Amino acid sequence: MPTREQLIESLKKVFDPEINIDVWALGLIYDLKIEANEIVKIKMTLTTPMCPYGPALIDSVKEAIKKVNGVRDVVLDLVFDPPWVPSEELKMQLGLV
Repeated sequence: MPTREQLIESLKKVFDPEINIDVWALGLIYDLKIEANEIVKIKMTLTTPMCPYGPALIDSVKEAIKKVNGVRDVVLDLVFDPPWVPSEELKMQLGLV
C-alpha cells in the first residue's frame, strides 16, 4: 500500500504551467486519502474555475499518483468551494504582497 508521503512527493512533481509551482505547494490539494483497496481519493481545486490548463493539470495529477507503487486507481473530485486562496507565503513568493 502506498504511503501518504509517497503520494505527496509525487504531487510535488506536478507543476502548474502558468505559475511554475507544484500543486502541493500551491495548496490546490484539499484532501488526500488512501483507501484500503489501494484507491487514492483526491479533492483538489484550481487557481481559478476558468483555468485554461485545468484539464491537463487534472490529468497530470492522476498520472503522477498512478505511478506510485501500490496505487490501483485514482478518484479525483474537482471542487471550487472553498475557492482557492494563496497563502501569505505563496503571495510573497509570487510577488503579490
